[in-house]
Amino acid sequence: MKVAIVTTDGINVDDHFGKAERFLIYESRDGLMEQIGERETVPLSVGNPDHPFDPERFSKIADSIADCERVYVTKIGDLPAEKLKARGIAPVMYQGPIRDIEL
Repeated sequence: MKVAIVTTDGINVDDHFGKAERFLIYESRDGLMEQIGERETVPLSVGNPDHPFDPERFSKIADSIADCERVYVTKIGDLPAEKLKARGIAPVMYQGPIRDIEL
């Protein structure tokens, strides 16, 4: 199983989906999580307090993690979460060390 992880420090799941500038990609191999890549992205959030949803920007982000079954985030809006689920990507709310994630 492949998962995408939102992280700013490479150690912890520590940021909101909409603020993600990159995703670390991990795969479960023999019961262990192994980092297999990193994918940079343009954040969904543009800093507007009204949080307008940008379908084009969202699609680019979702396409970049389309091969992942889950995305680990500290927070995600309802609409982006629904749209990810429709693509077969389950958002998982989690905050803490990446090494503690169990797949």
